[in-house]
Amino acid sequence: MNKLLVIASLFLFTNLSTHTSCTEKKLTETKADTAIADSSAKKILTGAEQFEKYLPLLMNKNIALVVNHTAVVGNAHLIDTLLASGVNIKKIFAPEHGFRGKADAGEKVNNETDKKTGLPIISLYGNNKKPTAQQLKDVDLVIFDIQDAGVRFYTYISTMHYTMEACAENKKELLILDRPNPNGYYVDGPVLDMKYKSFIGMHPIPLVHGLSVGELALMINGEKWLDSGKVCNLKVITNKNYSHKDTYSLPVKPSPNLPNDLAIKLYPSLGLFEGTIISVGRGTTFPFQVIGAPGKNYGSFTFTPKSLDGMAKNPPYENKVCNGRDLRSEKITDGFSVSYLIDMYTKTANKDTFFLKTNFINKLAGNDKLKEQIRSGMTEAQIKETWKADLEKYKAIRKKYLLYQDFE
Repeated sequence: MNKLLVIASLFLFTNLSTHTSCTEKKLTETKADTAIADSSAKKILTGAEQFEKYLPLLMNKNIALVVNHTAVVGNAHLIDTLLASGVNIKKIFAPEHGFRGKADAGEKVNNETDKKTGLPIISLYGNNKKPTAQQLKDVDLVIFDIQDAGVRFYTYISTMHYTMEACAENKKELLILDRPNPNGYYVDGPVLDMKYKSFIGMHPIPLVHGLSVGELALMINGEKWLDSGKVCNLKVITNKNYSHKDTYSLPVKPSPNLPNDLAIKLYPSLGLFEGTIISVGRGTTFPFQVIGAPGKNYGSFTFTPKSLDGMAKNPPYENKVCNGRDLRSEKITDGFSVSYLIDMYTKTANKDTFFLKTNFINKLAGNDKLKEQIRSGMTEAQIKETWKADLEKYKAIRKKYLLYQDFE
């Protein structure tokens, strides 16, 4: 215990020394210095950064972690920090994109051994999406620390659901180290029709749910969404100095094709194009910031997708010139919009080909209505009106589980 607390104290002293209040500063401090100090005092701290709140909970326990490359504390990975603190880590569970975050979207993630630590890595993306009883047999407590993007079809929250379910079934504790939601300052989009429940949409929540993973976990427990209404033994280490009014710039890209703030901001709107013939720029260095397809009718901006290791190995329209829109040069308003989808549908000559025959769009949207609404010529305002009643019901439920000041 003493070793852990000493290490935690050293970390906190190093990282929080700039948080000294203005009253403790010398009277000769300038106004500029004071402004800097005030800003620093409000720095957002993730759950993982607050060692003093959870290190004591890990003592004399066998630990498993559900993490990827986003589980960072400063410049170090959480696992490296915990190992240095003497925590007994038994194994790592990895989500879509793998432990190092380099696997392409949908690419199979295999079990392996981490070269740096020698720890076994068990994939939770592929045939095995939920930790098994055997995999949890030698574990007392599971830590979940993955950066979410705040969108229903982002699969990290589905991995969290199955982790909660496995912990509930096997009577294991689950500790969630919360992180801010970069799209957590609003709620929008259609609520999932459970007829379209899948790994890219497991809960009756809007496309943009406006929750941190910790808040969503509380909702999953509270609304009894785990199998047979099971409840997970759950503890959340909350973010410090965070509210849903905040915009949050991620220190690490959450997945290979969300490289910056703009891509993350546009992801809710552009993610729907994965169910259409339109490219979102996979195979470029600016994915989810452009839209287009072969054909000059889509716009004057051009891009040519290439196979990029660690980002997109076989992107749509590989080595083909695509015409479309460069959203990096456009004024982007906050929030979720179907206007991009409507625009590209309007510009498609053979509209019967716009939506993929797999009807993947229905799983992404969470219903079979959006596709037909766009085909019928409804405006964005008319489409959004159809979501209003469900969104109001969801917002009432959401309020019960908020851990942070809301945006409203």
